[in-house]
Amino acid sequence: MPAVRQLPRVRVPAHGAADATTALLDAAGVHTVCQEAACPNRWECFGQNTATFLVLGTVCTRRCAFCNVASGVPAPPDKEEPGRVANAALQLRLSHVVITSVSRDDLADGGAHQFVATINAVRTALPDAAIEVLVPDFAGEAWAIDLVLDARPEVFNHNVETVERLTPVLRNGAAYLRSLAVLEHAARRSPGTPVKSGIMVGVGESTEEVHATIRDLRSAGCRILTIGQYLSPSKLHHPVHELISDDQFAHYRAWAHDEGFSAVAASPLVRSSYQAAHSFLSLPKEPHD
Repeated sequence: MPAVRQLPRVRVPAHGAADATTALLDAAGVHTVCQEAACPNRWECFGQNTATFLVLGTVCTRRCAFCNVASGVPAPPDKEEPGRVANAALQLRLSHVVITSVSRDDLADGGAHQFVATINAVRTALPDAAIEVLVPDFAGEAWAIDLVLDARPEVFNHNVETVERLTPVLRNGAAYLRSLAVLEHAARRSPGTPVKSGIMVGVGESTEEVHATIRDLRSAGCRILTIGQYLSPSKLHHPVHELISDDQFAHYRAWAHDEGFSAVAASPLVRSSYQAAHSFLSLPKEPHD
């Protein structure tokens, strides 16, 4: 009989370090996607004194079927938030700072100015740190993407999340081709900035569809790719259709490298920002325009 596939095992560190990070973040008054999205790696990352900052509040204007972040009517952007994020990053002594946000379709710029303010604040506090942004699609507005790129993050990330066929099912308000256009625009506008994207597997896609998505992302100019197992946050979210085997993840990893990706992280517990510094540092060094 074939072996029964099991849920990936989460590495949980001793509570001391993770609790200290949680307390620091709470005291700093900042949000993390680790907590809001109930990431399975959050205790491991907190135990290593790292986190992915979530700006523009904790309420998203979209209601994606896979995501645990709350949706509804968000509050206006907080002008003090960039400084708080920078202070928290400084206290954590981060060398690689990842900044993401909820989708803010209520804002004309989609939240781009808040990303810029946060990048600038972090760079002032930690001038030697690499900054990675994981941005929403900004409704496809090139000028908003340019605002973020002009702040010169070391990595520009936008996730397609899933294959084209399943995008309408999983990503409320999003469009597969629009996400590819965001990535392509970033790669063309700032060729020295590594462009990154990520997908979930186990949501009902086929191997051929994953191959097609990998090709699409590489054609759009992506150099870094993450592929992880989807785990449903609750019974109200999109169900897990399949637990992907380690061999299949190895196949996707090899396929992506063959397509020309410079850095690929593909395994059950991989998430977009998981060990992001490792992927960035593994890239061949190129001039940063």
